[in-house]
Order: sequence, then structure tokens, then C-alpha cells
Amino acid sequence: MKLTTHIQQALTAPGVARKATLAGALLLGCTLAPAQTTYLQHLRVDTCAVQKQGDRVNVAIGMKFDSVDLARQHSLTLVPVIFSADGSQAVQLDSVVLDGRVRHKVVQRRRTLGDTLDMPGTPAPRLRRAGNDGLAYDYAATTAYEPWMLNGRLGLRGHATGCADCAEGDEWRPLADILPYSEPQYAMAVVEQPREETEKMRYDDRTARLHYRQDSHRVLPAYKDNQRELDAIQASIDVVKQNPDVQITGIYVTGYASPEATVAYNQRLSERRARALTQYVLEHNPDIDRSLWHAEGRGEDWEGLRREVARFTNLLKQDEVLRIIDECDGSDRDACEERIKALVPPDIYQRVLTEMYGPLRRNDYRITYTVRPFDLDEARQRIRTNPKLLSLAEMQRVADSYGRGTPQYLEAQRVAVATFPGNLTAINNCALAEIEAGNYDAACRLLQGCTDGSLLNLLGVAHYRADRLDEAEQAFDRAARAGYQPAADNLRQLREARRLTGK
Repeated sequence: MKLTTHIQQALTAPGVARKATLAGALLLGCTLAPAQTTYLQHLRVDTCAVQKQGDRVNVAIGMKFDSVDLARQHSLTLVPVIFSADGSQAVQLDSVVLDGRVRHKVVQRRRTLGDTLDMPGTPAPRLRRAGNDGLAYDYAATTAYEPWMLNGRLGLRGHATGCADCAEGDEWRPLADILPYSEPQYAMAVVEQPREETEKMRYDDRTARLHYRQDSHRVLPAYKDNQRELDAIQASIDVVKQNPDVQITGIYVTGYASPEATVAYNQRLSERRARALTQYVLEHNPDIDRSLWHAEGRGEDWEGLRREVARFTNLLKQDEVLRIIDECDGSDRDACEERIKALVPPDIYQRVLTEMYGPLRRNDYRITYTVRPFDLDEARQRIRTNPKLLSLAEMQRVADSYGRGTPQYLEAQRVAVATFPGNLTAINNCALAEIEAGNYDAACRLLQGCTDGSLLNLLGVAHYRADRLDEAEQAFDRAARAGYQPAADNLRQLREARRLTGK
């Protein structure tokens, strides 16, 4: 119910005249115009307590009237009112009436004659004020709890009437702020300092698909598009070799073969091709220590074959081909290939041979190297140009140098988590930065799928900040069940807050 409606009800009870100016003043929080009476300012309020108990709110006010010089023919109706913090809602409580000496006799006489003097509902208690008799009254009332009462206000309206129930003035007195409530401050992880890398080891993985003549392992640059592949290999080596920040520690070439012919033959063929490519590239890079070059053959690539077959959804009997591959445990792969050859129609194997075996004939190579440490200025430059050369600790120092809350800090954390995907420290620090920047959805995307209790708790905080309370409660619950104690406290606070606010 709107505040104006409550005020109008409080002002239209039997024996109470309407005062639109009072309603407007209460609604807007303005100071009332001078009233004809000034009784409330002399009322002593020794105690004022408003407590929530279950779905009820109990109000207790200790009133003392010894300083209230009430005119003998006046009555003072006191109505406690609870207002919301923004003044948009209110509820009036039970009233109490203080009568002057003469007025008290009039009331008694009218009651004897059967006249109704009270508001609808429970009759208001009527107190007699006669001289300095130290009159005190312990007021108590209860009303239904509403979430809007949190951080609300309790005030007292006074309405004075004289003979013939004529209005003598209205007053308003604020009593207390009530039911204090603040949004819970949910515990979450702090920025973690990554461990220093004692030696920054890095590597680049590449694949070369050279073409070989039938039953040959010779590297022929002029054959088909081999020169383009060889140029790509050299370019990837040059990138590392010409970088003054790094030192090559090894070049590893691995050969693979497709399943035609026997397993033993293909093992030897893959070894010969790996050694041949290694020798060819070594001769074009005499400045690299020969001891750093390594070659090995791994024979038939059945894992690669499965990936290739799975890509060809239009292959006849694709499911059966995949089943044969999955059932091939490596003990007799020659027999497995024969099973594929035996499939009807023969076109099935022919397609596998011509369209899916080709990518299996390849050489993978890895270039390993160490990276020197960088000072802050160097790290700031490398994080933009070649972040892979930095350690996570160096990236954190770059971020810290800009200061938390700055765009540069957030960007450094984003680069860190992109460079070290799956690193829990990088995820934690970037998610914290996203939350601090108000990017709650971005934080949730980072944390989705995490099982670490601390990160699940952080996910709960991100959902809470985005006002997704159901998701926040679920994340806190999962984090608590994962053994992260602060999440259990957060879960309890969230559930209590939802109970209080009705959200």
C-alpha cells in the first residue's frame, strides 16, 4: 500500500481530522509547518526497540508523560508508524490516547452513554494525564514483517483534539532507524602471487607434411609442394634462432606412417623419414649444435586415423570403420587393417586409403628453448609483442605495476590467462579483476567448469553480483561441498539474506 494511503487512513480515523499537509510532509521527508500543539517534543522516550521475530515485527516504546503539559480538555492520539527507507511504503501501528483531566471525564461520560470513540479494531488504550503524576506507559505492538522494512524508520504521529473533537494540531516525531540491514560481504579469494619459474622452458610444436615417392624416405624439395613445407620448417627455426631472448635446447623430429603395408615395415619407414628430414634441416642450420637434434619414428598413427575417419561423416559404414579402429588394441594392427579392407563394398577401404591415410604420413617437430628473465620495462613490452616468453610471475608484476582497477591491469590478467590456460592462479587473478571491473559474465565464463573450491566460491560471488541468486547459491553450495570453508559461511549468509529480503 502506498505511503499516502497509510497516512490518509491514520488521519481519517473517528475523531481525527484530515491533514493533507502532514501526509505530504511525511512522504517527502520535509519538516512540518508549526503545529498548534507541541506535545511530542516533551514526550520522553526511554526505550525504543523494533525486533523481527519470524514473520512478525515487534515494537516496544517506553513512554513517559511527566513533561507533557497536556491541556485539561485535550486528547492526544499517538500513532507509531513504520516507513520504508525510501519513504514509498508505510504501515501504522496500534494507537494510544492520552486524555487531559477534563477530557477524560468527557470520555467517560460519552462511553457511559454508549458513544464509540475508538478507531475500528481493538480499542486504543486511553491514559489519563493529571498534573505531575509521573505517568509512564510501556507501548507494545506487532505487525506482519515485510522486506521493505529493512533499514526503515519508526516515527510517532501525534494528533491533538479539543472539545467537540475539534482538531488542535498534528505533530510528527522521528524515533529511530529500524531493522538495520546491509548486503553481505561475501568472502572470496585474494590475488595470488604466482610461483617463480627457476628456468623458463618453452617449446613450439609444428607439423610438416612432406611427400615421398613410393617406398622412399628421401627428402625431395622439388617434389610436389615439398619446398613450401621445408621453407615453413626453416622459418619456424629462424624465429627462435634469431631471437636474442632465447636459447635453443633441442629440436625433436618425430615420423609417422599410414597403416598400409605391415606394422614392422611402417615403423622402420617412419624412422628413416624422420632421420632424413632431420639430416636435411641440420645441413641447412650448421650453426645449431648437432647434439641438439633428435629423430625418432613412431610407426602407424591409428589415433590420427580415427580423427580423420570421424571427419568424413559421408563415409559408407563409418560407424563400423570406427568400431574396428576402437577395437584395435595395438597387438595386431595388421589384422585390423585387413578387417577394414574386407568391408563391402571395397570402395570403403579405397576411400580410407586415398582420402584419410594421406594426413597420417607426416613429421611432427618440436623446438625447445629457454628464455632469459626480464625486468619490468622489458616485460611490459613483451606482454604486448610475445607474451609466451614471460612467466606468469612476470605477468603479475606487469599487472601490479599498473595498479588494480586500471584497464591495463585487467588487460594484463586477460593475457596471462590466455597464455596459461588452465592455470588456477591465472584463472583466479583474472576472474577477480573481471569482478572488480563489473564484468560478472566474463568472470563466470572463466570460472565455469572449475572444480576447485576457491574458484567455485568466486563463481558464486560473480553470480551474486550479477543478481543471479539461484546460481550463486548453487555455486556456494558446490564450493562448500568441495571443502572450501569460506563458501559455507557465504552460503549461510546468502540464504539468510534471501529470507530477509524475500528475493
